Amino acid sequence: MNIKSELQKAKLFQNLELLANQVVEGFINGIHKSPFHGFSAEFAEHKIYNTGESTKHIDWKLFARTDKLYTKRYEEETNLRCHMILDNSSSMHYPKIDKQSIDNLNKIGFGVLAIAALMNILKKQRDAVGMSIYSDSYTFSVNEKSSERHFQMLLDKLNAVTADNKENKTTKTYEYLHQIAEKIHRRSLIILFSDMFQTEVEENQLFEALRHLKYNKHEVVLFHLLDYEHELNFSFDNAPKRFIDVETNQHIDLYADTIKSAYHEEVQRYMKQLQLRCAQYRIKYVGVDVRSDFSSVLNTFMVERQKFV
Repeated sequence: MNIKSELQKAKLFQNLELLANQVVEGFINGIHKSPFHGFSAEFAEHKIYNTGESTKHIDWKLFARTDKLYTKRYEEETNLRCHMILDNSSSMHYPKIDKQSIDNLNKIGFGVLAIAALMNILKKQRDAVGMSIYSDSYTFSVNEKSSERHFQMLLDKLNAVTADNKENKTTKTYEYLHQIAEKIHRRSLIILFSDMFQTEVEENQLFEALRHLKYNKHEVVLFHLLDYEHELNFSFDNAPKRFIDVETNQHIDLYADTIKSAYHEEVQRYMKQLQLRCAQYRIKYVGVDVRSDFSSVLNTFMVERQKFV
């Protein structure tokens, strides 16, 4: 058996770094249609000059071309510390997809590629990134760094996550969010990618864990990943089906139409409660359909990043 070949097959993204770069380039190419028109000029090497800053590092040549003030960045300059949190429980691997691509992703694939794309931007801006991954245990944690070696290590870890699609991995998200919150001491932008499904319904504990992430004046963004067609709208044909909980392996046999209305009502109730609590705790909530593009993720990140500049 060719072990290297088998490992490559297991990785659903053959070149995660290249795909992430494509996502970011597509975003930057369309940036003139967004509130960040003009920000893409010299994206990797400059930042917008803010009134009151030293004029020592203003790039006057760029000013002559753009009529806008930018200051040069340097290798040692880090304006932002960003900590990514990825839910890798079994429910995040829904729906099952044999070969993931930018246009065909499940929840874990979307989360992995979104994080890789954000890391691409952080790398260009010479910001520091850390990461935590959890499922049925707190499986991975690394502090924020900005070195090339560090970014490559994180990409390798993300690629491994896409291959780790074992079923029956339960999770209590609130337990691990508390642990992660205790580890992040310096003010950071914390970004959580999760479907927010719990093995046990313990909403209040989950909401308190989200609140804990705001400790030390962190900015927190929750990207709530769902497959809207099936997990929100419950769009299945009305033939008898067996619905299986991939985390507990419990199942139920029924016709989809018999519970569609009640299911949709309950999911909407939970989402509204989640949004309400996030607003109460000043956490940025962004609902994401994994069948959509990455614009909501990247636009949200750019807005939140400005709070640290």
